[in-house]
Amino acid sequence: MKKPLYILVFIIVLVVLYVFIHHIPTQADYKTGTYLLVERQVTLGAGEATYFGNEVRGDFDKDGREDAAFVIQDQPGGSGTFYYIALALGTDSGLVPANALLLGDRIAPQTTEFKDGKIIVNYMDRKPTEPMSAPVSVGVTANFEVRDGKLVAAEK
Repeated sequence: MKKPLYILVFIIVLVVLYVFIHHIPTQADYKTGTYLLVERQVTLGAGEATYFGNEVRGDFDKDGREDAAFVIQDQPGGSGTFYYIALALGTDSGLVPANALLLGDRIAPQTTEFKDGKIIVNYMDRKPTEPMSAPVSVGVTANFEVRDGKLVAAEK
């Protein structure tokens, strides 16, 4: 009579473990995730690239889950400080890294917002004819959207 009881307890333990492992969502940490920055992958906080901020949230891909877009700062060496707009998509297990697009080198990010289906990034840059040593003085607005799970430049 003890053998069926042990088998029943064993089956219950297996079921509980399965439910625990497969059905409790885990929150992915998108602020330390890995993103593709111009042909190379970087893990935020593990080297030269970091979460800068200017985060905005919304349902960018219209799947009913909240997504996040934010600015990444990258200093790969040399004199450049590159800024990217990054996308983290909402999933059952939380926000997961998607991709990032270059905003510019040595710019001054200002605001990021989500309006009319577009992610709008405002930043200060310099005139095309000015050297990189010139202070930023020109306001720029860049528009992005999510298509097929990727952040892309939006048509105006």
